[in-house]
This record gives sequence, structure tokens and C-alpha cells, in this order.
Amino acid sequence: MSLALYTCLFCLCTSGLWTAQAVTDEDSSSHRDLAPTNVDFAFNLYQRLVALNSTKNTLISPVSISMALAMLSLSTWGSTQFLQSLGFNLTETSEAEIHQSFQYLNYLLQQSDPGLEMNMGNAIFLLQNLKLKDSFLADIKHYYESEALTIPFEDWTKASQQINRHIKNKTQGRIEHVVSDMDNPATLILVNYIFLKGTWELPFSPENTREEDFQVNDTSTVKVPMMVQSGRIGYFHDSEIPCQLIQMNYVGNGTTFFILPDQGHMDTVIAALNRETIDRWGKLMTPRQMNLYIPKFSVSDTYDLKDVLADVGIKDFFTNQSDFSGTTKDIPMTLTVLHKAMLQLDEGNVLPAATNGTPVHLPSESFTIKFNRPFLLLVFDKFTWSSLMMSKIMNVA
Repeated sequence: MSLALYTCLFCLCTSGLWTAQAVTDEDSSSHRDLAPTNVDFAFNLYQRLVALNSTKNTLISPVSISMALAMLSLSTWGSTQFLQSLGFNLTETSEAEIHQSFQYLNYLLQQSDPGLEMNMGNAIFLLQNLKLKDSFLADIKHYYESEALTIPFEDWTKASQQINRHIKNKTQGRIEHVVSDMDNPATLILVNYIFLKGTWELPFSPENTREEDFQVNDTSTVKVPMMVQSGRIGYFHDSEIPCQLIQMNYVGNGTTFFILPDQGHMDTVIAALNRETIDRWGKLMTPRQMNLYIPKFSVSDTYDLKDVLADVGIKDFFTNQSDFSGTTKDIPMTLTVLHKAMLQLDEGNVLPAATNGTPVHLPSESFTIKFNRPFLLLVFDKFTWSSLMMSKIMNVA
């Protein structure tokens, strides 16, 4: 059973959240640990990055990073240890099965989804005229639809422009800037990128978007465009983890959790995020008539993943002693892994004719929830239960 197939079954069997189509595959049970392992890695990585950026916005795409790192394991004879550091049990699942599962997962995520505009991928840049092995180039193309490009080592300004131009082209202009200055450019740079924008099932009318206050902290408030919606929306007030949350679906497979921690409890909520928490929230979410206020914003972030990956056990890969013998004979090499994520949150592209140009009526007796202070936002693909985006939003101005 592939990662994507099992992941779908996992979410269908363990959560009351979805009634999406079930997928059956009786070929093998050897991949059964891949889906929960991927999700566990996602929350682990997210929590560590948030800790490194406690006062700033944090935005990552865990599934995109997982694919990039799995692809990178093809470059070293130490791939067994590398994949184990990502949480995979290679006594139960072979390396080939892992790459085949990611290949199929990537295929599913890249399929046309009417509600998601998503550009996701990886690109390898070489800062020297190094000869990559044909087997490595074939594998990254076959399993991950990726490629390797050579850039000028002697002119970093020109090299960075080439990298930025390539990613801009791959994302149809959505992501324009990934790299600028780098003190000691590595000989191999892996850029992992994703842009995401969705269309809501229950869309917001632009006519209702208004300027409202967003409380950044105890001493700072900014004006932001606030989208407004009135309707029946999935809601849960957690008495165990101090927060309120709603769930809104995109057209197609995307779904988003907006999580509003109680005042002073942001760190408590982040520490409690795991598979079991999301599963419990999914089961307890109940539609409720409400007036909903969500800020309209675009957020992006770029990370050099070296430090955070060292924290999760992937350290030796970033040293001059790293074994890249599966990639090239020109060793030693140095490695940089950059992750660029961008999320656009707006009213959406599809609006019912009845709401176009018609301000929404906000019943005074309805429950009102405003995301007008720091909150968390998690975006998943319902079909594969992939963590497309995880974010901590501290300021939307």
C-alpha cells in the first residue's frame, strides 16, 4: 500500500472529519507506518522552527520539505541512516518503497484541484562544474520530477539571480525571491519551494472586507483588511487545550484549521499539536452559525534548514565530510537546503452570484469569532492527509 493510499485510509478510519472517497489496495501492508511518520515529522519540524522564531511569523510546508529530504537521500550511500533520521523504519519499508510512495504522493498532489492553486517542487543548483552521476539525475527526475542546474561559482550575484529567475518561472511569477547574499555559498544548493492559494467552499464577498484592528501584542495594534462571513462553520472550543478553532474547506481537497489560542497560551497550544490532537479536533468539530472575521493577507518565509534539521538528527549531512558518493565523484561537497513557502489568503476566486456586490447581513444574535490577534493556521489535503502548510501568524500587516 502506497503512502498516499494509506494516508487516506488512516484519516478515514481514525477521524470523524472526512467522508471523502475511500481507496483500497490489498497489495501490501509494508507502508503502513509511512503516513503517521510523515505527520509526526511535520509537527516536530514545525514546533522547532516556531521556537527559533518566537516573535515572528512562521510558515512552512512540511510535506514539501519531506519530499525534498527524501529526494536528497538519493545522493548519499548513507541514505539508510538519513531516512531513519526522518523517522522511517527501514526494517519494515525499503528505500525503494519510500521513494515510490513519495512519487505517488507527489502525483496526487500535483493533479488538478479546482480549489487549490499550488506550485510545489525542488531544484538543485551546483556552484561548481561538478559532474553529477547519471543515476542520481535519473532518480530525482523519475521519483520527484526534479532537476539539477549548474550556476557560476565565481559570481554569486549572477548565480543568485539565476536561482531566483528559475524559481520565479517554475511558480508562474508567484515566488520572485529566494536567495540574496550568502557568506559561504555551498557547492550544492537544494531549493524547495511552494506557493498556495485556495478557493473557499463558503466564499467571502470582497464587498464585505473592511478595515479592522489586529492586536500584534500588548502594546501594538495595526489596521488590516478583515474578511467577513456569516454562515454555518465547523467550530470547537477546546477545554483541554486553551483555544478556539474553526475549520473551513476549500473547493476540492483542501481544508484549513484556524486556531485562536486563549490570551497568553500560544506556546501551550503549539506544544500540544500532534496527530492525536488534530484527530480529536476533527471528531469534535460541530457546525455552528457564526459571524466570522479573518484577516486578508499574504505571508511568505524562507529558511535555511541546516540548524533545525540538525536538531532532528540530520547533522552530518551538512559537513565537509558528508558522503555524496551517490551524487558525484567530486567530493568533498558542502550542502545548503533552502525552503521557500508562500501562502495567499483572500476572499477566493469563486463567488455565488447572490453575494456579488451584496454586503453580508451579520445577525446580532449569532456567535462572533474574530481572528484579530496572533493565531495558527494549518492547511491539509483531505485526500492524502498531507500537511500542505503550517503557520504561526503574529502580524498580518
